[in-house]
Amino acid sequence: MNLLVTGGCGFIGANFIRFLIDRPDFSGRIINVDCLTYAGNPENLADIEKTHPDRYVFVQADIREPDQMARVFDDYAIDTVCHFAAESHVDRSIVSPDDFIQTNIVGTFNLLEIARNRQGRIKRFHHISTDEVYGSLGHDGYFTETTPYQPSSPYSASKAASDHLVRAYHTTYGLPVTLSNCSNNYGPYQFPEKLIPLMILNAMEGKSLPVYGDGKNIRDWLYVEDHCAAIWEIICRGKEGETYNLGGNCEMENIGLVTMICDLIDAKTGKTSGKPRRELITYVTDRPGHDRRYAIDANKIRTGLGWEPKTAIETGISATIDWYMTHQDWVSRVNTGEYREWIRRQYQAG
Repeated sequence: MNLLVTGGCGFIGANFIRFLIDRPDFSGRIINVDCLTYAGNPENLADIEKTHPDRYVFVQADIREPDQMARVFDDYAIDTVCHFAAESHVDRSIVSPDDFIQTNIVGTFNLLEIARNRQGRIKRFHHISTDEVYGSLGHDGYFTETTPYQPSSPYSASKAASDHLVRAYHTTYGLPVTLSNCSNNYGPYQFPEKLIPLMILNAMEGKSLPVYGDGKNIRDWLYVEDHCAAIWEIICRGKEGETYNLGGNCEMENIGLVTMICDLIDAKTGKTSGKPRRELITYVTDRPGHDRRYAIDANKIRTGLGWEPKTAIETGISATIDWYMTHQDWVSRVNTGEYREWIRRQYQAG
């Protein structure tokens, strides 16, 4: 297998490469393509690049540029695609939606066209998406693979469009695609703008913990390693043309999650200035179009492929806190932008 991973220097992509590279059931080569926007950090895989030079290749390229991507497909005889690359932060999509349209829709279209034109070689095109395409749930019910799409933000709308394109390329051209729509991920290497790392880092430093609205928005949380295991199952054994919902069986109100983080850090490091970190929580004006509740029905992949999440939320959050505590140099380089200079020296010299 010559596996193209798009966006492999980002949070989930980097974890997927780390999950896959030493597995006994994977003996192929990984070609990681990333254009290295603000959240793409090749430092996340620097050790893999050193220890597996014959099986891991990094190429700085942009999925919005079809000529660049066509060269990658041909130079490395790509036969399998795992497509993570996306702009993914809802708040950023509200401020600057154009980046989301270009990357998530046009970029996906470019990859599909290139794969279609090499269809005799392409064995699988797996597209990673989000449960946010379904919109907001009420107090009851779950998202299933047949739930109608009702995206609320420019981010979720752009992902919905890319999902439709992927399915259309299967129906119209017979491209061997699979899709997965996952709930909120968390774990190592997540960029600090996201809720869980932001709360961990602010709580560790005794800073304010901003929570949108009344804090009662509900999300289903999935540990990133469990997500990676599901993706690999789908690539290997998923049925062509099918979509699989992936969830962590863990619905939590945002305020409950934040207080859990506070209590775990208090237990690990002691209180800050003698006060529990819960007292750092502040409520801020809700963001526009903030969906109230997401909840995933993952029965299809559970019964069809035998996958289910293994990591309990308390275990996963505790492990994630430990990772950020022991990777303060990484956090500092990301927060200060220092890693951008490292990228320039490593990949953009001349």
